[in-house]
Amino acid sequence: MSCPFCMIAQGEIETGKIYEDKDMVVINDVNPQAPIHVLVIPKKHIESLLFAGQDDIEMFGKMLIVASNVAKQLLIDKTGYRIVINTNRDAGQSVDHLHIHMLGGRPMKWPPG
Repeated sequence: MSCPFCMIAQGEIETGKIYEDKDMVVINDVNPQAPIHVLVIPKKHIESLLFAGQDDIEMFGKMLIVASNVAKQLLIDKTGYRIVINTNRDAGQSVDHLHIHMLGGRPMKWPPG
């Protein structure tokens, strides 16, 4: 499989994982847009949010809980952070594997983009 996130999840590409369990990994973004910019990546390959189904509901909840726990670990839980899911190219999705961006470490502006 040529999906870079699947390769990371399977340990074929070393990334210095921040967190890993049987369902997901958390890594630093290679092109950070904030002082803290991590990706919460499910090990199950789902191309984008558009391909998620009823069977994925529990996984989505776990992704958010993992993000919250990593925010505490990275000490941005008190100051705040932003969670983003980009879907398709116009939204900025550059890897065809569903993932959550968690950004923090600086004030965020609104509206984004």
